[in-house]
Amino acid sequence: MRVSLVDLYVLRGAGSSLECLTLRRAPGGRCPGSWEVVHGHIERGEAPAEAARRELREETGLTALRLYNLSRVELFYQHRQDEVALVPVFVAFVEPEDQVTLSAEHDCSEWLLVEEAGRRLAWPRERRALEDAVILLGGGSAGPVEDVLRVC
Repeated sequence: MRVSLVDLYVLRGAGSSLECLTLRRAPGGRCPGSWEVVHGHIERGEAPAEAARRELREETGLTALRLYNLSRVELFYQHRQDEVALVPVFVAFVEPEDQVTLSAEHDCSEWLLVEEAGRRLAWPRERRALEDAVILLGGGSAGPVEDVLRVC
């Protein structure tokens, strides 16, 4: 087992207007046509939070206003490597007016209210993590646990 991947939920707004960015995988890659959140590998010497920020820039062109550790680690079995990946989960809040610029990895992006985003996401683990993000951060911050969860 090793920490080798990160998941990042990109949010904007708060309360009933909270939206989550969903990304559709492009043809020719892994799981074409499936909808997901920002996801990627941690590079050698990189901390998971740094990987989350980098993946956000690479996959969407966005920059986080605030980055949170969701206090959640997913397990994912990578059968080709015969390895269990530990996947720390992060949440980034971005400016509502920021424009998404997709990498070649995805061919479409949509900002969806969190309930609709949860139905759209392909992986059940993503739906569960999104529910946690709404519980902890749905008001736009982490409230009383802000100092524990906020990375920057």
